[in-house]
Amino acid sequence: MPLGSLFSARLRWSLAGLGLAVLVLTAASMVVTGEHPLHAAYVTLLDLFAINDPIGHGRARQILQLLNGLIGLLILPVLVAATLEAFGTFRSASTLRRPPRGLAGHVVLLGLGKIGTRVLARLHEMNVPVVCVEEDPEARGIPLARRLKVPCVIGDVTDEGVLEAAKIGRASALLAVTSVDATNLEAALYARSLHPLLRVSLRLFDDDFATAVYRTLRAAHPGALTRSRSVSSLAAPAFAGAMMGRQVLGAIPVERRVLLFAALDVAGRAELEGRTVAEAFRPGSWRVIALDTSGPAERSADLASPGGQGGGGLVWDLHPGYVLRPGDRVVLAATRHGLGSLLGRRRREDGTRASGA
Repeated sequence: MPLGSLFSARLRWSLAGLGLAVLVLTAASMVVTGEHPLHAAYVTLLDLFAINDPIGHGRARQILQLLNGLIGLLILPVLVAATLEAFGTFRSASTLRRPPRGLAGHVVLLGLGKIGTRVLARLHEMNVPVVCVEEDPEARGIPLARRLKVPCVIGDVTDEGVLEAAKIGRASALLAVTSVDATNLEAALYARSLHPLLRVSLRLFDDDFATAVYRTLRAAHPGALTRSRSVSSLAAPAFAGAMMGRQVLGAIPVERRVLLFAALDVAGRAELEGRTVAEAFRPGSWRVIALDTSGPAERSADLASPGGQGGGGLVWDLHPGYVLRPGDRVVLAATRHGLGSLLGRRRREDGTRASGA
């Protein structure tokens, strides 16, 4: 462990000053007595620790002995301070840091569960200063915060003084990502009462509740930036995509909605087959954005995987007058309801044909 991490700068300067004083006294003893440097240093140390006999003659030597005794008295409190600082350093190595004085422009992260831990790691990678607030000292993200030396406040955020200890008044943003909606909302409201222009991002479970909170906070604090997101709502497209197989290529959250990208065969879809790209466009539901030009035998089941475009490729600049043929496969940008409508109609039509046969 480096010396700088054990002792404070003030203590290091004190030790250096005392060491320099001992060297000066040793040199003075050499000049006065004419002794060998090693013997002069030995006599000086005896005088420092007050274990040498008093000098009966030689005024200069007596003055040196008195000075050595005075320096020896100064050494004792410095040694005690060094011992206490070293002990405190070793003990604090296994404890959490407290927010330093004067901290400003940081992000207050509320909750160090599964999501909070990932957010903390990402913010640290981006070199964003963070102060964490967590009620459970055994939470998942506590070891990570300790390892990254991120300041933490252990306590219930709804208790008075906890957010103040995290320097919320000088923070740039609040990320409330605990698993309890009421805690996140209460923390956001209290933080806004202390810092009206604070940027706030809330994690909420119910999407309707998240929408209501967003509108209320935006109306109450129009000059501040507010975001509330339902994690379950944002994760729903990924689960839906997994259930649909390889049709859904990805999902992008846009404000309070999710935009899906899916690969669909044109054959058997009345909304697409025989229509131009412009005619197939349904505002608010779906839009054709690309055409897979690979042949039916060369097509991969997953366009999102490397090499998934087979021997052809994707044409992105489709002419609005291009007529979609039964053998085509297209990439759509669609809402959840729009994609569900396309897939649902196809299943209903297939079921009707099967029952008629």
